[in-house]
Amino acid sequence: MQKGYNNTIMKYLFSLLFMLPMLAVGQTLEECQLAAEANYPLIRHYGLIEKTMELTVSNIRKRWLPQVSATAQATLQSDVTAFPDEMVELYRQMDISMEGMKKEQYRVGIDVQQTVYDGGDIKRRQEVARRQGELQSAQNRVNIYNVRKRVNEMYFSLLLVDEQIKLNEDLQHVLEGNEKKLASMLKGGTAAESDYQNVRAERLTVLQQLTSLKSQRTALVRMLSTFCGIEMREAVKPAIPEQTEPFVNNRPELLAIDAQLRLADSQEKALDAALMPRLGVFAQGYYGYPGYNLFDDMMSRKFSWNGMIGARISWNIGALYTRKNDKAKIQMQRENAEVSRERFVFDNRLEQIQQSENISRYRKLMEEDDEIIALRSSVRKAAESKLSHGIIDVNDLLKEINNENRARVQQTMHEIEMLKEIYDLKFTTNQ
Repeated sequence: MQKGYNNTIMKYLFSLLFMLPMLAVGQTLEECQLAAEANYPLIRHYGLIEKTMELTVSNIRKRWLPQVSATAQATLQSDVTAFPDEMVELYRQMDISMEGMKKEQYRVGIDVQQTVYDGGDIKRRQEVARRQGELQSAQNRVNIYNVRKRVNEMYFSLLLVDEQIKLNEDLQHVLEGNEKKLASMLKGGTAAESDYQNVRAERLTVLQQLTSLKSQRTALVRMLSTFCGIEMREAVKPAIPEQTEPFVNNRPELLAIDAQLRLADSQEKALDAALMPRLGVFAQGYYGYPGYNLFDDMMSRKFSWNGMIGARISWNIGALYTRKNDKAKIQMQRENAEVSRERFVFDNRLEQIQQSENISRYRKLMEEDDEIIALRSSVRKAAESKLSHGIIDVNDLLKEINNENRARVQQTMHEIEMLKEIYDLKFTTNQ
């Protein structure tokens, strides 16, 4: 997992370095997506998850080290081991004092235990910890991946606004030309002042629309800049691919489900290891009273050094009580993961079908857009000529100008929407 994490970080760093010379010209959608992922707060969780997992594994590994414990205790007993009264009396006659053990007892000691064989328990616990870290990283990656969807929405909204601004400026240019023509006709007495004012009012209305569009653009640029952590200047319109190839689903949600299944396998192996016997060696030592030599302690009541070494084998058969239920829980985890996979693949496939159909629909619409625009442009130019000859009035001309503009706007919307659907499809399949 360490290698994967490092590769991810390096990819982000190289991407950001690559983008630096392009900040003055514009940013592509892919550059914005990488910048947004690198800038998103959740990216910091990668390092935290990695460090936490390594610390956990390290702590588990240290169970192979000798386990040392120190104790100190003082006790007062209600009764202690003692010599029979007959023996005490006998020794008293021999002028030998046998007071027996004191009820007050003291001990300061050290206990050292070393595991020799654990049935693979420590190894399996380490594996479970790593799998848990991998699952957390995979789930974190799912959250970060969803950032791309939000970038797509803002990026293509910016592209659409940019195209509308260009069309607005083109429309102003057409209206301005007709306004100048009517001004000349007004001076020559071949046009009414109301006709001139009508065209001028229409141009000013279009100019107001431009102000609104620029305000929208400023807001989108600021949002993208904040979201991506870069100074956004201009969105670069992607090229339209000739055709959309079928995609293989590489979504991080599926990788997260795979991580869940690997974790379940590791947990099951850990259950098996918990049933194995344990073998260890130990050493105990203490200084206090009484010692191991009770007879001597009963005679002298002295503090002494005491030690013991040995080997111990243990077998926790109590794990059998819950083994069946634990196995069943793990199997349920597997089944839930597989159900989640099937549900996600099903929904994802439906989304792919819808997006592919939308792409095909926009391609067909775009095939007719050029012809519609050419026809509307021809009609508009004819209307301008008819106005010059007094055949039609200004309202008829403005109608044809707006018809041509709507056709151009429609073409732009079809193109941007198709591009958005293409990149949404890439998002759906993680291509």
